[in-house]
Amino acid sequence: MTAPARAPLDLRLYLITDTGLCGAHGVARTVAEAVAAGATLVQLREPHGSDAEFVALGRALAQVLAGSGVPLIVNDRVHLVAEIGADGAHVGQGDMGAVQARRLIGPARWLGLSVQTPAHLQAALALPAGTLDYLGVGPVWAQQTKPDAAPAGGPEVLADIARASPWPCVAIGGIDIGRVAQVRRCGAAGVAVVSAICGQPDVAAATRRLRAAWG
Repeated sequence: MTAPARAPLDLRLYLITDTGLCGAHGVARTVAEAVAAGATLVQLREPHGSDAEFVALGRALAQVLAGSGVPLIVNDRVHLVAEIGADGAHVGQGDMGAVQARRLIGPARWLGLSVQTPAHLQAALALPAGTLDYLGVGPVWAQQTKPDAAPAGGPEVLADIARASPWPCVAIGGIDIGRVAQVRRCGAAGVAVVSAICGQPDVAAATRRLRAAWG
């Protein structure tokens, strides 16, 4: 597979949605406020609910993001990327294989892969050229928003993977305002957050603080 000329993603502040945490504020409103305050990428993650509900929410977010320059990435449900009109997909170690995901979304959209260990990175390095655009590394620290997440690897593992990866790495898991600078020192290209934005009393202010902490 020949690597296409996809523009690099801005991973500095990667918002992953959580319908439960957003509560009455709503996912679409949360995303709109976060993007206006500096979120650079949005991933729609909704492990519950039907495909029809997922598509409806995805289309609402695509409308919110239209004209903002901030891409919409779909977690796991790769088969719905085109129907939503999303800009790419993200798969985990237990989801659809990256090669199959790339075939489904085509050469023009972005694709990310979650990795937790150096062994996962080695497996990613064996994929055909052009399959991936970035890695999600973590959980770095213990977290509460994804019950089935792998054990926390710590900043040392993040640094090892970021150093060896040919792709930019976004760190996820237990990242709050006090850990952003440490993540950057580990060589990550950005931070992915859920509860640091979703469900916060002032979404815009929380987002601005995270962006300022990145520097």
